[in-house]
Amino acid sequence: MIAVMSGSFLQRGEPAIVDKFQRTKAALASGIDIVLELPYPFAVQSSRWFATGAIKTLHEIGVKAICFGSESGEITDFTTSYQLLTTKRHEYDNTLKDYLNKGYSYPQASKYAYQKIGLTDDTMDLSKPNNILGLSYVKAILNNNYPITPLTIKRIQNNYHDSMITNSIASATSIRKKLLETNNLRNVIDTIPPVMTEQLQNYKLATSLWHQWDNYFNLIHYRIMTMSAGELRTIQGVDEGLEHRIKKTAKKAASFHTWVQAMKTKRYTWNRIQRIFTHILTNTKKEEINHIHNRSSLPYVRLLGMTKKGQAYLNQQKKNMNVPIVSSLQRTMDPMLMIEERSTYAYYSICPRSVKDKLYKQELQLPIIAN
Repeated sequence: MIAVMSGSFLQRGEPAIVDKFQRTKAALASGIDIVLELPYPFAVQSSRWFATGAIKTLHEIGVKAICFGSESGEITDFTTSYQLLTTKRHEYDNTLKDYLNKGYSYPQASKYAYQKIGLTDDTMDLSKPNNILGLSYVKAILNNNYPITPLTIKRIQNNYHDSMITNSIASATSIRKKLLETNNLRNVIDTIPPVMTEQLQNYKLATSLWHQWDNYFNLIHYRIMTMSAGELRTIQGVDEGLEHRIKKTAKKAASFHTWVQAMKTKRYTWNRIQRIFTHILTNTKKEEINHIHNRSSLPYVRLLGMTKKGQAYLNQQKKNMNVPIVSSLQRTMDPMLMIEERSTYAYYSICPRSVKDKLYKQELQLPIIAN
């Protein structure tokens, strides 16, 4: 069982509550044999690039099947949707472009474009986040002719954006919201595995915090107030003159939440703005991301942890791999690893000095090996 996991920052443009090493330990203790890192240039991106990075990573490691959660729960919905989209690609692209030019966000414009080609909610609801991501996974597999079978399981008892915990199967949004609002694990203990509770406790004891955007408000505010509009324009995601809106709203921002609220428009969603702020915090440039996305393959696969069973699989599989397995930051680093290093520095920047060096050194150590 192989899992691909975001590193320090997540697809919705947020810092992970605890670092990737604590989450790797929890994954290995929960039945995963190999934990791989989804590189930052793919993790903190739209569903298309998030899925592309994940599928390329899994293909390099030789997987035969992948499974993702979705609101649909039927894999034929995804393959049928892909076939229809492929057949009517030109019509879809033109409609998408029209709605984007009218100022709609990408998810909204995509939904209307899908409806235009006959892909309605009755076929598959592509306004739902996990369905959108699931279709992106299927596209990444079929567009590249990878020998991977896609599978899906149905999301139940909660929706992606649910903000309230109503039962033991809860959304990540609601768990995160409750944990950070109350600062108390007892309020979410029934919704997460016991091993994750343990890792959350350990991290809080070591650092006295769980990561959230409010912790970084002063840092991101300082960055933006001391950057010129021209410098902001080079950052990944800062397009269409958005640098001026960022500078203008920064002058009145009193908290991260109110700042994003002031930035939000019909075209720029909450998550998209958070991703832009993440790129500003990590100083990630458009040029860097474009260079990485234009590569035909990944330069490496990053290994975070494994069991003995996973280690045996990797020892056999690496003979057939076209790229190296990397387990730590290195002196001579690929540009993608250099971005990873910056994101790690930014992530740990809010931690107490007494533990910051120790936390960062995890990036230089061998992968976690569980029994």
